[in-house]
Amino acid sequence: MQAPSPFSFHPAVFPSRVRLSAPMLSRGRSLRRLGLVFLAALLLAVTLHAQRRRFWFDQVPSVTAVPYDGRFTIVRLWYPHYGGWSYDYPDMEQNFTLILNDLTYVHPRPDRSSILRMDDPELMKFPIAYLSEPGYWYPTDTEAQGLRTYLAKGGFLIVDDFHFEREWQVFEAAMRKVLPNARIDRLPENHPVFQSFFSIESLEVPYPGRLGESGLMGEFYGIHQDNDPSKRLMVVINYNMDIGDYMEHSGRGFYAVDPTNEAFKFGVNYVIYGLTH
Repeated sequence: MQAPSPFSFHPAVFPSRVRLSAPMLSRGRSLRRLGLVFLAALLLAVTLHAQRRRFWFDQVPSVTAVPYDGRFTIVRLWYPHYGGWSYDYPDMEQNFTLILNDLTYVHPRPDRSSILRMDDPELMKFPIAYLSEPGYWYPTDTEAQGLRTYLAKGGFLIVDDFHFEREWQVFEAAMRKVLPNARIDRLPENHPVFQSFFSIESLEVPYPGRLGESGLMGEFYGIHQDNDPSKRLMVVINYNMDIGDYMEHSGRGFYAVDPTNEAFKFGVNYVIYGLTH
C-alpha cells in the first residue's frame, strides 16, 4: 500500500499595496471562520477514522469468521498491532470472488469472506489462506504453531503486499519462526503454480502505482514441502508486488488494465493450485 500524501496548508499572501475595504475585510473574516470550521471538521473526521482503524486493527475480528458450509471461502489471516492484515479488504475479496465464479467451477461463497487468527482451529477447515503486509508481522508462539500445523496438514498460504529489504527481513524472520528449516526458493515461470489455470507467460509485473511506474517489478518466491521443488508448494510469496491492491481497484481505473488482469490471473492460479495440490 502506498501512504497518502500529507496535507499542505499555505497561508494566503497579499501584496503590500492592496488596501482592503470593509466589505472585503468582512468577507475575509467570514472565509477565515469558514476555513477554521472546515479544518476542525477535517481533524475530527481524521481522528474518528484513526480511532475506528485502531479498534479494527487491534481487536480480534471473531465476528467476521464465516461458518464452514463446504463452499470455497476466501480466508484472510489476522495479526495484531498493525492494520496491514486488512489492507484491500473487503473490495479485493468481493472482486476476486466475482472473477472466480465467472471463470472457474470453484463457485466460491458469494456473500462473505472470513478473517481468522492463525491459531484458530477453524482455519483447518479452509484449504487456502491469504496474508497481507507480512513486513509488519510478528507472530506469537501460538500463532506460529497454528500456521505451522495448518501448512503441515495441507493448507496453502498466499503471501502478498510487501516490498523493500526491511519488510523482507521482518517477513523472513516471522516465516523462520513458523518453519525453522524452510528454504525460500525463487519460482521460475514454468512452475506448476503459474500454469494451473492460466498459462502465465511472464512474471514481469510492476508493483501498482508510482513504485511500479518507477521500475519496481514483482518477484515470486515459494516454500516447498521438505524443501523439495518436485513436491507440493506450501507457501507462495509475492514480493515487491501487491495483487490485492490491483484487485481492489480493478473497477475504478486506478491502474493499467494489463497488470490488473495479470493480478487476477495470479490469484486464480493460486486458488486452483491450492485446491488441487
